[in-house]
Amino acid sequence: MKKYKYPAVLTIAGSDSGGGAGIQADLKTFAALGCFGTSAITAITVQNTRGVTGIHSVPAAIVQGQIKAVMDDIKPAAIKIGMVHSAELVKAIATVLRNYTVPVVLDPVMVATSGDKLIEDDTIEQFKQELFPLAEVVTPNLDEAQLLSNTQIQNLEEMKNAGRLILQTGCESVLVKGGHLQGPRLYDVYLHQHGNMRVFESAAIESHNTHGTGCTLSSAIAAYIALGMAPAEAIENAKLYVHHAIDHGKDVVTGEGHGPLNHFFDPIKQQKHELE
Repeated sequence: MKKYKYPAVLTIAGSDSGGGAGIQADLKTFAALGCFGTSAITAITVQNTRGVTGIHSVPAAIVQGQIKAVMDDIKPAAIKIGMVHSAELVKAIATVLRNYTVPVVLDPVMVATSGDKLIEDDTIEQFKQELFPLAEVVTPNLDEAQLLSNTQIQNLEEMKNAGRLILQTGCESVLVKGGHLQGPRLYDVYLHQHGNMRVFESAAIESHNTHGTGCTLSSAIAAYIALGMAPAEAIENAKLYVHHAIDHGKDVVTGEGHGPLNHFFDPIKQQKHELE
């Protein structure tokens, strides 16, 4: 009898008790795109659609143990890193990941959709020094890109400039997400160390349900990379998936604040790779 293997993805991120972002959004995304999701939880948040009221960090040794357990057994084809709450955790994660050669999609989660701060002040520099050089793609939103580049961003050209500055951290490529800019069109800027640049454009969707959008995009990019796509192609497909997930979730009421996307608007049958 033939044996098969599902393409696996590891998410290293925080748990959202409201189910719309973080680990929960990542696992939904992996499943919807036909991948097998695994996780290493970095923090437990007290959170719902109205905001974050508490964060409890998981001890660094436990986070390292979760990562190693998954990497040594299931051997995921891509890794997504989301919320890492402290400098200690950043260093611990980087120490483990240096032992493996797997594409990393890094979403430097610093601010929630609700505006709540999710990261300690001394963690930003540690992020840039320890994790950015390990990343195939870094996916900051405008607020995060401003912090990382120490610049102001109010238009497309300033997004490009911020991206170039972020590349100096040593990451392979960066996707500066422009969803917070006002206007009927959305622009995301992708820049690569080799000088390649691409601007992704899409129509804005009027929706109150955008909680977990960044988590979903980065995990979708990781899923598509695990399925064999190059980063730019993975980003293009991930953006399309998120666009449809927002569109199909815009009229759904979940909670009293910012609701989540509809991750399972069109789930893809899980793919099987035959083992040799």
